[in-house]
Amino acid sequence: MKIKHWLLVIVAALVLSACSNTKFKEDFDVELAAFEHINHRGDQVSLDSLKGKPWLGMYIFTNCNTVCQPMTYNMTEVQDILVKKGIEDYNIVAFSVDPETDTPEVLTEYLSRYPVPDESKWNLLTGYNQKYIEQYALKSTKQLVRDDPNSDQVTHSVTFFLVDENGRMVKNYSGYSEEADGVPIDLIVEDLEMLIEERLNKA
Repeated sequence: MKIKHWLLVIVAALVLSACSNTKFKEDFDVELAAFEHINHRGDQVSLDSLKGKPWLGMYIFTNCNTVCQPMTYNMTEVQDILVKKGIEDYNIVAFSVDPETDTPEVLTEYLSRYPVPDESKWNLLTGYNQKYIEQYALKSTKQLVRDDPNSDQVTHSVTFFLVDENGRMVKNYSGYSEEADGVPIDLIVEDLEMLIEERLNKA
């Protein structure tokens, strides 16, 4: 009986050791260019003001008739799990790719259509011109944004990107998919949780 007891203790210790050795793994390391814009609440938000906590970013616009609605909903699904887990040290940042249309008031109305678990974590950004966001998306986050001169639509990537507490983009995920399991919501939550835990352990 004593031998079985010690075997169980050893196995449990090994399991706990394996769990504690799980570390966040970056896919890449891209330092974002500085920015300072207005969010949907009319507050100034900058890269510096976001530092200290990791955040999830994306590109959307309110007149989008294809991918933006499901992307926004998928982000609320990510946040729903974060809220249920009691995770709070993060932000969500959405850059509008149609800034002339997307005023803070328009962005506020847009976000109100979705089941957002905690609106205080969201920052829907605007207050720049179209050329700026096209260049910023490509040069800083390696993503495509392109205005369509023949319509009110804007072509943009459907990626969620994870930025660490130092303002470095470290991972990308699919933010939209026609497949039911195409967006890795659980993986996004897991990665964000690990980033937060590692930051707290360093403090």
